[in-house]
Amino acid sequence: MKAEVSQQRSLLDLAEVDAELRRVDHRAGNLAEQQEFDRVQALHQEASDRLAVVEIALEDLDGEITKLESEIDSVRQREDRDRSLLQGGTVNAKQLSELQHELETLERRQASLEDSLLEVMERREVLQRQQSEQLAGIEALKNEMSAAQLARDAALVAIDNVRQVSAARRAELTSFLNDDLVALYEKQRERGGAGAGLLQGKRCGACRIEIDRGEMARISAAADDDVLRCPECGAILLRFTK
Repeated sequence: MKAEVSQQRSLLDLAEVDAELRRVDHRAGNLAEQQEFDRVQALHQEASDRLAVVEIALEDLDGEITKLESEIDSVRQREDRDRSLLQGGTVNAKQLSELQHELETLERRQASLEDSLLEVMERREVLQRQQSEQLAGIEALKNEMSAAQLARDAALVAIDNVRQVSAARRAELTSFLNDDLVALYEKQRERGGAGAGLLQGKRCGACRIEIDRGEMARISAAADDDVLRCPECGAILLRFTK
């Protein structure tokens, strides 16, 4: 294939634009700002999960407290009833002895329930402190996550701007280039490598492999408008700087 030198020079421009687009795509796929956002988001989720565990434990303790308070209130009511009977003086000796025994039992029961209530309330205070700490940590992570999201979004906007400019430049270049030359270039790119590369000394600018002496002799003898290929990677070998 043959192509004017000006066409080959423009193909070098196209290769540079495509290299820039590859760099942009790579950065978009490995965005440090996205990784930071993901990291903070994961920490926020972990903190939220820990808070949920604490809040469930608090709900359980509140249920225990309600139950204990109800039992204590019931015991007190029975104590009040028994004392009223004792003070009323209407019970016989046997009932008097039974009431006194029951009061002693109720007092011990009340003391035990109150000790249990105190223990549960102390545990609740510990959990409340943990809840407050978790809430403060979550709020800080929310702020950090918002900042990370803003940084990520700004980076994506910058990447998109570069991509749009490069895409417009690519469309401009391909409209100028010979269709067969572009087709050859695109076919080479479909193989996963660069479509074209500048010959730098004895080295292909696409694959970075040094070309042997025999191939270099052939390249040196070729006409300026000959479209040459790298013998190693197949990329269009450009011998002309812009």
